Amino acid sequence: MTGVLSGIRVLDFGRYIAGPYCAALLAEHGAEVIRIEKRDGSEDRFVAPVGADGVGALFLQMNRNKRSMTLDPMMPEGQEIVRRLVSTADVVVANLPATTLQAMRLDYDSLTLVKPDIILTTSTAYGTSGPYAERVGFDGVGQAMSGAVYMTGEPDRPYRAWVAWVDFGTALHCAFGTLAALMARRATGQGQKVEGALLATAVTFTNAMLIEQAVIEANRVPTGNRGQTAAPLDLYRARDGWIICQVVGAPLFRRWARLMGEPHWLADPRFKDDLARGENGAVISERMQRWCGERSTAEVLDILGREKIPAAKVLTPQEVLDDPQVRAMGFFEPLDYPGLGHAAPVAKAPVWLSATPGGIRHRAPLLGEHTDAILAELGYDAGAIAALRRKAVI
Repeated sequence: MTGVLSGIRVLDFGRYIAGPYCAALLAEHGAEVIRIEKRDGSEDRFVAPVGADGVGALFLQMNRNKRSMTLDPMMPEGQEIVRRLVSTADVVVANLPATTLQAMRLDYDSLTLVKPDIILTTSTAYGTSGPYAERVGFDGVGQAMSGAVYMTGEPDRPYRAWVAWVDFGTALHCAFGTLAALMARRATGQGQKVEGALLATAVTFTNAMLIEQAVIEANRVPTGNRGQTAAPLDLYRARDGWIICQVVGAPLFRRWARLMGEPHWLADPRFKDDLARGENGAVISERMQRWCGERSTAEVLDILGREKIPAAKVLTPQEVLDDPQVRAMGFFEPLDYPGLGHAAPVAKAPVWLSATPGGIRHRAPLLGEHTDAILAELGYDAGAIAALRRKAVI
């Protein structure tokens, strides 16, 4: 089936996650995406290497459905290739610093001189103004500056999340913004600049906590895995592993209290509402821990499942891959890549459209796999392409 973005061409100058995953989401729904990277491979190609050529796990996820060309956009001939590429494109994705965009002639003013209705989607670490605007940063800076790292872990030992939720959140917002810009262009004929920022994403995700602090000055401190505004909300050790249980709201708490054999807790003022239960979460977690410790994870989850109490096992990476629910839903597309010992389970975009579904059509590209074909489409003949290669432009 043709994707809803079929006919849209995207130039992906992105690196790591925020830019490349934004472009991957567009590709999943039909856009033609060309990834442009350094002649010897951009640094994000080799993160968590799994392939014989050093290709990394991150790259395999971020760059499915894309074509690849190599290019030095700082050379005069490279600048001409960029100009020709932009003239054929609808969207340029580049999560690069403003000075780098200007040097590569990928800033919005330069792009519109070539293609007036172009859409530039870019993201920075901190935003484009303010005292930190010129600084660079990765996912962790957003986590740290949003209050999330402070609230994770123990009072004397903060922890960042292992997964890059700030980067992925920024990619999602940028993809959303790009779609909105494409819709606006359809109505007005005009392109525009779409901007995201890691810090903006991070404080959006922690916003409720920040609102609470601003309004009532809660001055919360970390409590490990235990929640603070409801209970039981914690990780618990069963006989053969760990589970998470999350009870939020009076109906769930009533079912949980009766299951624990503590129906009198329903009249206890310490547990009168979610906030009170959160403030007395240590007492509730202790009771839940005793109950879980007497049972296997399978028994715990079976009982809680029957009672409609949200809970799940804490899975290892291998257990995630083997989980029957994950397999039943087909969250991953197994993709072969030259030099891999096994097919890579690449996660599909986790949203399903009933009439116009997206999908993964092909694996991530080899370095420069489509350079010659793309240049030929731009009007370069075999001799010109060979000359560009001799000059180390491509």
